[in-house]
Amino acid sequence: MTTTTTPPTLTLNNGVAIPVLGLGVFQSPPEETTAAVETAIADGYRLIDTAASYDNEREVGAAIRASGIDRTEMFITTKLWISDYGYDNALVGFDGCMRRLGLDYVDLFLLHQPVPTDFDRTIAAYAAIEEMLSEGRARAIGVSNFSERHLENLMQRTEVVPAVNQVELHPFFTQQPLRAFHRRHGIATEAWSPLGGIHVYRPADPNAVLNAIEHPTVTSIATKYGKTSAQVVLRWHIERGVIAIPKSVKSRRIAENIDVFGFELTADEVAAIDALDTGVRGGPDPEAINTTMYPKTVKND
Repeated sequence: MTTTTTPPTLTLNNGVAIPVLGLGVFQSPPEETTAAVETAIADGYRLIDTAASYDNEREVGAAIRASGIDRTEMFITTKLWISDYGYDNALVGFDGCMRRLGLDYVDLFLLHQPVPTDFDRTIAAYAAIEEMLSEGRARAIGVSNFSERHLENLMQRTEVVPAVNQVELHPFFTQQPLRAFHRRHGIATEAWSPLGGIHVYRPADPNAVLNAIEHPTVTSIATKYGKTSAQVVLRWHIERGVIAIPKSVKSRRIAENIDVFGFELTADEVAAIDALDTGVRGGPDPEAINTTMYPKTVKND
């Protein structure tokens, strides 16, 4: 039995409400994205997270239009890719995102990576999206994959404190110092790879459990509540005040992932999952991402 209840919301630092759980479409093939988003919307999802570099913004936009749901009920996030950093390039990149989505505005617009080797262009791109915020073309703005140092540098040189920092976060990589920094500065934490699938590719210990949802700590809690391990991990994010955007194109998984609002974890259970932290990142190191190592460009024509 699944739920079609719309997830509750969290209020960002500028007063905008964001659902605490949504659908991510990272690596969702374009030909499967529209159906996945349509399924998610029918199941009660209202937050959909995409990016220029995912090459599926058009399919996300098509699903939104086909859903029949009023645009004001949806919360759409997309991200500017690093090939469009710099002030003028960012304005062009933003317009490209809007055209591909087929939207007049986006609810949250993020810089996808910090690019510390050319941070002046990152700052210039953020200045451009500050303008989009002031014009109402973005309801909130923020960043993705920024460290405390990146955030401090950004906030010293710009006007608007990011509403969100979207980062790798799961039971094997809990980012506790970064989350504490966020709390001090009123920045919401949003988790990509919230179930820890990315960690399978870079385990801290070759003999360790590679996937958080297979860890005995998680499976035992799941058995107690009659829930799946994925549901327990998503509930852990919610208990921690973290926005989660699990990715799936499978209808069963999409329905399962939103069915997490009928139970709560105890403080001890939350702490037990916290204790699974390895301190090891599963995804790429944001310090190493730049246009030389990642030469992908986004076509904004």
